[in-house]
Amino acid sequence: MNENKITVYYDGACPICRRDRQHYEKLAGKAGEQVCWFDITGQEERLRELGIDPRKALTELHVSDEQGRVVSELDAYILLMSKVPLLKPVAWLIGLPLIRPLLARIYHRQVNRRLRKRGLL
Repeated sequence: MNENKITVYYDGACPICRRDRQHYEKLAGKAGEQVCWFDITGQEERLRELGIDPRKALTELHVSDEQGRVVSELDAYILLMSKVPLLKPVAWLIGLPLIRPLLARIYHRQVNRRLRKRGLL
């Protein structure tokens, strides 16, 4: 992707994911220019080339940093939020040892519910 930006691999077929992207871009303002958005819909081969399991890409957010390293799940959210001054405290909070496991469970429960509704799980 772009070497000076992070890349967010998101499910463009998911209304919630599209809404979350819009909210992020609104909060990010100018900082949002540091982010490339890659819709994973129909991109299974490209995801494999990047070392991302297409099935996991539906169940976990994936973000590649400026060096091309891919992180997923809450690490992806932390990286994404850390790019926006307003969201940096939230990124820090998510990373706390007592908060992180709880948020991971809630996140997976919501994602699985969304995928079941779409018949993908």
